[in-house]
Amino acid sequence: MSHPQSILIRGGTIIDPASGMHAVGDVAIAGEIITAVGKTPEHFVPDLTVDASGCLVMPGLVDLCARLGEPGGEAAGLLDSELAAAAAGGVTRVVCPPDTDPVLDEPSLVEMLRWRARRIKRSRVYPLGALTVGLKGERLAEMASLVKASCIGLSQADTPVADTQLLYRALQYASTFGYKVWLRPLDAHLGRGVAASGAYAQRLGLAGVPTMAETIALHTLFELVRATGCAVHVSKMSSAAGVELVRRAKAEGLPVTADVSMHNILLTDLDIGYFDARMRLDPPLRQEADRIALLGGLADGTIDALCSDHTPVGSDDKILPFAEAAPGASGLELLLPAVLEFARQSGLALPRALTVATSRAAAAAGLAPLQLRAGAAAELIVVDPEARWSATPEQLGSRIKNTPLAGLELSGRVRATIIDGRVIYQRADGASPADLARAEVSRNPQAPGIGTAP
Repeated sequence: MSHPQSILIRGGTIIDPASGMHAVGDVAIAGEIITAVGKTPEHFVPDLTVDASGCLVMPGLVDLCARLGEPGGEAAGLLDSELAAAAAGGVTRVVCPPDTDPVLDEPSLVEMLRWRARRIKRSRVYPLGALTVGLKGERLAEMASLVKASCIGLSQADTPVADTQLLYRALQYASTFGYKVWLRPLDAHLGRGVAASGAYAQRLGLAGVPTMAETIALHTLFELVRATGCAVHVSKMSSAAGVELVRRAKAEGLPVTADVSMHNILLTDLDIGYFDARMRLDPPLRQEADRIALLGGLADGTIDALCSDHTPVGSDDKILPFAEAAPGASGLELLLPAVLEFARQSGLALPRALTVATSRAAAAAGLAPLQLRAGAAAELIVVDPEARWSATPEQLGSRIKNTPLAGLELSGRVRATIIDGRVIYQRADGASPADLARAEVSRNPQAPGIGTAP
């Protein structure tokens, strides 16, 4: 990891989704700040020069759902490897749900997670605090203390609150103090299956999760929002009917934002094949009509953001029969290819398509916007959009490598990730000569190279 005083990213295609900028030029960085975008200042002398010819230069990605294996439990110690994977995937901001072990329902646990993340000095971590103690849905957690400990919102992760009266009280309290509540729309009783209800699940004999498990939860939630005025974020939409309900809620003016997992816009229930446990996900993969509706909702802004839903699940928990396998998949390094695939399938101009994992995602989380402009923080990535690769275990930096996208040809790979003027990742190992030439880093003869101390 280097700490240069100045960096010049030369000749890349600069994309700033927040402003719509899309032009070839240079980005000059001095310390932690971008000093110029487009043309290099006349007297700017960089310590490092990155040749970004043929690459995109854009803000870092914001992932609204990624589990990091901290602060403890069986997955303890994953934080280092998962934040390294985030940097390799161009994800500079990671929102962490509270369903860790132990649950993030106490300020001390939140503070420990933030402290460890700061020590690692890679991607930034933004925790969500538990809405209820232990995520059990029985008693409200100390919301004010959790927010004071730097939680950006309160969440139940994937655990629904069955007690509507308790949820009503939670939204009343959160609304009073301006806290945002993140909820997965899932009926506690109807959502107990392992695959999306439909002909294919029925043929395989798998217990189904009907669409109404999502829509009933959304109807209830939006009624409570009308009554309380609480701002809510709807996590991991999965159905066409759900998208329409969110669209109506937004048209009504309710304070609602939403996201969708990348798996639900790339795959369908048919990809389960013959009980492929890699496709055991939560929410489950639905039908093609749902996938198309999710793409449309993401394209028209009904759904604000695309997330990786990074949930590391070890091999021992995936080699079980489909219905017994643990749901989840690794995805931090796959969000970028998913966003680029969304751009291709939606037909949107690239700056607008990238907002689903940059400016719109940041706004949904209440985070400061990421922009490529003079005076903004230097938090950006250099991307080769044409790089072809496959998500094999050798290519993934996450310690847990199970993914339903394994074996598929992916497009788009990060060549460098920069946060606060520090190069926290540069791709080298395993890259082809053409890839290395495209992202070649040249040095001022008196300056340190990437990866060396100045």
